[in-house]
Amino acid sequence: MSTTSSPPDETSAGGASTYLDSPDGRSFRVRGSWTPPRVGDFLHLESGGSTLLGQVERLQALDRREHVASGTLVSVDGPPPAPVPTPVEVSPASDEEVAAVVSGSDRRLHVGRLQSMPEVPLGLISRKLNRHTFWCGQSGSGKTYALGVVLERILAATDLPVLVLDPNSDFVHLHTTVPTADPAESRELADRDVQVLRPDSDEHPLRIRFTDLSARAKAAVLRLDPIIDRVEYNALLQLAASFEERNLVDVLPTLREAGTPEAVMLAQRLENLGLLDWRTVWSDHTTSATDVLDRRPAATVLDLGGYDEQEEQLAVALGVLDHLWQRRSQRRPLLIVVDEAHNLCPPQADTPLGVAVRDRLVQIAAEGRKYGLWLLVSTQRPSKVHPGIVTQCDNLTLMRMTSRSDLEQLASIFGHVPEDMLRRAAQFRLGEALVAGTFVPRPSLVRMRDRVTEQGGSDVSVPLREDPAVRSRSQSHHPLTDEGTVS
Repeated sequence: MSTTSSPPDETSAGGASTYLDSPDGRSFRVRGSWTPPRVGDFLHLESGGSTLLGQVERLQALDRREHVASGTLVSVDGPPPAPVPTPVEVSPASDEEVAAVVSGSDRRLHVGRLQSMPEVPLGLISRKLNRHTFWCGQSGSGKTYALGVVLERILAATDLPVLVLDPNSDFVHLHTTVPTADPAESRELADRDVQVLRPDSDEHPLRIRFTDLSARAKAAVLRLDPIIDRVEYNALLQLAASFEERNLVDVLPTLREAGTPEAVMLAQRLENLGLLDWRTVWSDHTTSATDVLDRRPAATVLDLGGYDEQEEQLAVALGVLDHLWQRRSQRRPLLIVVDEAHNLCPPQADTPLGVAVRDRLVQIAAEGRKYGLWLLVSTQRPSKVHPGIVTQCDNLTLMRMTSRSDLEQLASIFGHVPEDMLRRAAQFRLGEALVAGTFVPRPSLVRMRDRVTEQGGSDVSVPLREDPAVRSRSQSHHPLTDEGTVS
């Protein structure tokens, strides 16, 4: 906020005058007694022969009448604004003015409409999806549904392939449109190649090959520490040939036949950990998830929620993430969506597999962008995801968040997002969000649009008993009830 001297004491027919100053030609400060806007709104400003469009990022009440609005100038038509207080005429920006700034030219990228301007859609900037994105909202905010909206828009309007690590089976119907969807939008998505891999599917099984795993990944699956378990770990390295071109079930007799104490110890470890019972994890001669991913379908959904054990989820995730990292030099663009990210990249992991998955995601967050590997991580609270990932994100979508500490943490990480806009998240309703960062033209408060595809998971409703009195009234066909007057 600028520190100019107080404006002169002038009055007009409408009362006290309103003044504008802009110390750098980019930000603005308006002081006066016009009808105050809300944080996030856009103002139309007429001053000194210039027409300005500004977005309010902070609002301060000086007294019962006068207030100060400050923020960023979005457009300037005419001479640049003066750095000293200048009389200004203030009015709400029109739908057309704001749409020219935030909507873009491709309707397929519209993710919702501004909360304060329901006729103005917000459009994504497709070329700016090459940045990491943090997606956050407490339980019941509509976070997963809204994430589905964005994935649909990416599928409809871009050729950016998407990989979804789906621990709760929320996106397994991303290839199925709802009957109520707009027919044109349904056709846009129907033409896209969406592969949903599930553990219990015969046609599209979700499997990885143990033999394809790196030595580090194999050791994590076997819970081997290179120092504590140095004898077995070294045996794993020396016996690498025993694991090549084989189903994991076939490895066991090979290890026993080797006859060395170390090989026998590895065989015992395989049996003791029950890894041979992971029938829906290991691929024998069937297609692996990495084979599907190498084809780069428009979207590949890995239904990790179909596994009974978290270690099985982690093993599959590690196999896929390691495969992508090993081939990063190919520089093939891919958006990696990690839903319920606290399952795969928490601040503290409890098992070697958990540590391996988390560390790989942290590495992708730190170095993957230049190779075309971009993350979109979604969770309920920022503190539930490793800070090495959250701090690497340039884009933010925030839905309802009532925790003051969480909002303060987000404000400290996403310094480019106006704090007063972040605070409004505490009052968001279902489906409302703050969207900010490089992938939108301006930080915006929006109500997300409806989905075109089916939502995989949903809340379980509370079983209710019918009130006999209500049933009796409904059967009596009371005229007021039938007309909707009595509810």
